[in-house]
Amino acid sequence: MAEQDFSAQAGNIEEFVISANTSDRAVDMSNGVVDFKYYESVLSNGITATATIIETGYTDEGADVQGGILDGLPIRGGERTDIKISDAQPTANLLDFTDEGLYVNRVRGADPGTQKDLYFIDFVSKDYLSNDKTRVLSRYDGKISENVNTILRNVLQTSKEIEADETSFEYNFIGNTRKPFYVCTWLASKAVPDQAIGATAGYFFYQTYDGFKFKSIDKLLGAQNPKKKYIFNNTGQLPEGYDGNIDSYNIDRDIDLHQNLTLGSYNNKSIFFDLMQFQYEGQVFSIRQQQGRVSNAGNPNDYVVVADQFINSPSRSMSHIMDYGTLPTGDTPEAQLEKWKERKTEANYNAPEVMVQSIMRYNQLFTIQINIMIPGDFSIRAGDLIECDFKHLEQDNPDGTNPQSGGIYMVAHVCHNLTPRSTFTSLTLVRDSFGKTLGFDTTAERPQSGIQDRPVDYRTGTGIDPRYPEYN
Repeated sequence: MAEQDFSAQAGNIEEFVISANTSDRAVDMSNGVVDFKYYESVLSNGITATATIIETGYTDEGADVQGGILDGLPIRGGERTDIKISDAQPTANLLDFTDEGLYVNRVRGADPGTQKDLYFIDFVSKDYLSNDKTRVLSRYDGKISENVNTILRNVLQTSKEIEADETSFEYNFIGNTRKPFYVCTWLASKAVPDQAIGATAGYFFYQTYDGFKFKSIDKLLGAQNPKKKYIFNNTGQLPEGYDGNIDSYNIDRDIDLHQNLTLGSYNNKSIFFDLMQFQYEGQVFSIRQQQGRVSNAGNPNDYVVVADQFINSPSRSMSHIMDYGTLPTGDTPEAQLEKWKERKTEANYNAPEVMVQSIMRYNQLFTIQINIMIPGDFSIRAGDLIECDFKHLEQDNPDGTNPQSGGIYMVAHVCHNLTPRSTFTSLTLVRDSFGKTLGFDTTAERPQSGIQDRPVDYRTGTGIDPRYPEYN
């Protein structure tokens, strides 16, 4: 068992240069930054950051800045800031924003004085601001994943990397002058991966340090291995096989049964109206129809944990108007007419197979939420999987770990926090089920229905979990 400093160690601000909008003046503010926070989330289309600044007066003859930087530079909004920070890991991880920079979104909480000024600066990416100046105007045909890529690259004109999981069916739509981020988020709720219609609908559209992500929920949980493994033992000792200690944690939410029932997380009913034929049909979708067909972070046998009496009937009703005959594919009216004749009984969006399941999937993913704090690790991104172990409350086995709360979680929100004295990372972890499970063999093709892929030890690639004989 190795010794480890229980407190987070100080990282380093390597560069923090803010440039004026109206001149070529620039100021290095590294010495004035007393707190820097960087944020990512699978629910956010952009990355953000906040710096707490304390300055006692600044004089830079080369930059022609005298006195306080707020009015001396000045800072009025939209200033480019080149930031580079590193954590205190044995091999330091960088967050380097000197290529495109971050931009001042607002200055707030200013507390000026005769001896020092205190204020907060909020930063956003250039794409985050460009989104407000851009509109999606055209019509788009084909796969959703391809159109998301086109919108980000050609309409938003981002230079960032784009990672989009391929979607299965074609969906035709018109941008209707909406903003690019809005359209991509709207399309995420309609997307289905790999022809698995009816089981694994639901995507996230978000941004990380590495670029934009259009990722299937099912693939986030089932097609990647945990990046790191952490333990909370409250001793400062790091057992073998772990990447680090959890300094502190709290359970933000276990199961909110009333809220889940309100959202239709276990059973919902949808009514689909066909206005062409003045007909409608109802469809009931239960969590039992998902079990064994989706990737989940916990024990697949514990996917359904609430009593049957709360699952056996719908707790939420929804309605949807079917779009039969709308936006048929084709470059000319004649081609569109021919296409419509071929598929006039098919909907443009297969809502009965997709909508009911995607709504349920989004709500289920956030069933369990845990907040943890670890020594600063700037390599962790929103959407990553990490594995956590928590000590078991058991007198006969004080060194054991809790088999229910431990296991694999998805990182929903990330905050990397750097101060002159410490660097730490705060994570909000989520998953849809309790218990531990081994990783899945991501090289094998997933069946369209039935049980999931055979679980294997994701570190060695071998071994069958004896707790689940149905996989063997």
